[in-house]
Amino acid sequence: MPVVTDITAQDHHLFRGEDNVFTNPASDCINIGLVNNMPDSALVSTERQLFELIDAAASSLLVRLRFYTIEATPRSDWGRDYVRRFYFDNYDLWDSDLDGVIVTGAEPQTSRLIEEPYWDTLRKTVDWATDNTLSAIWSCLAVHGAVLHLDGIDRHPLPNKCVGVFDQKRLTDHPLMQNIGPQLKTPHSRWNEVREVDLVDRGYTILTKSAEAGVDTFIKRQSRSMFIFFQGHPEYEAQSLLGEYRRDIGRFLRRELDTYPAIPKGYFDDKAKKALIAFKQHAILNKEPGVLASFPVEIAAMTLKRTWYDSAKQLFKNWLLYLQDRKRESLGRTAGLMRPH
Repeated sequence: MPVVTDITAQDHHLFRGEDNVFTNPASDCINIGLVNNMPDSALVSTERQLFELIDAAASSLLVRLRFYTIEATPRSDWGRDYVRRFYFDNYDLWDSDLDGVIVTGAEPQTSRLIEEPYWDTLRKTVDWATDNTLSAIWSCLAVHGAVLHLDGIDRHPLPNKCVGVFDQKRLTDHPLMQNIGPQLKTPHSRWNEVREVDLVDRGYTILTKSAEAGVDTFIKRQSRSMFIFFQGHPEYEAQSLLGEYRRDIGRFLRRELDTYPAIPKGYFDDKAKKALIAFKQHAILNKEPGVLASFPVEIAAMTLKRTWYDSAKQLFKNWLLYLQDRKRESLGRTAGLMRPH
């Protein structure tokens, strides 16, 4: 299946379809915005992960993906220049005509979400998506911001970072779960959580959850839009958690973290875990940044597998089909209103 991409100074597109993308009518195209609030270190990798996952899920569907940023998200000089050249800003987003939107999390700067520098813009983005999209996906910290704004649901700090690949149980037969088995896996990497009891009390439907990691995927309709929330990261590549783990070790060695980071659960094989434990002992005894050069990255990466990929691809495929169906329904109603009587 051909994929045509068009990258300009402030525009990323992904087109996928059997016919030439420039001859397809606009009504056949699913328009999606990615609001990428990830920190500079994960900015490009998040683009790639979601681009490739949507590409794989699209099959014969025609999809256009456009990148947006929240300007208040803290960035380095490099990050500000990068998003200036390749992204639209939040004002462009609010003036756009999109079928769906994906909003990623940002790295926390404060203990309270309402004190984050991007809080006001995130609130406006939630309100805009409620009335102007057919469906919106909220990921990681954006989940916690959205449910706080919509329903006053607070996040709760965890005693330890929830990090690893966790077994999930599918709880419903919702169309988003079509062709996904009763058990699946999802990567998680977070310091906070929203709890099932609070979500259910306020009308959210839990789709998947883990006995160890808690709620994973949940939904709630907001006005005309179906909101989908991921506390985990179905878009992650096989080595994403490895990269984060190594990054956190670097922070520990630079004395930016007080405690050595925990090894991600359900992720490494026994040989890799043995090498990582030995490195931990060495790093604690020799706490200085240069130690990171001896991190056993090859051993750690040798057997890593993207065990969650098939279910993630199917979930995004189901989402794209939902957007296509809702868009056709909406266009049909509009056409009916315009017909002469």
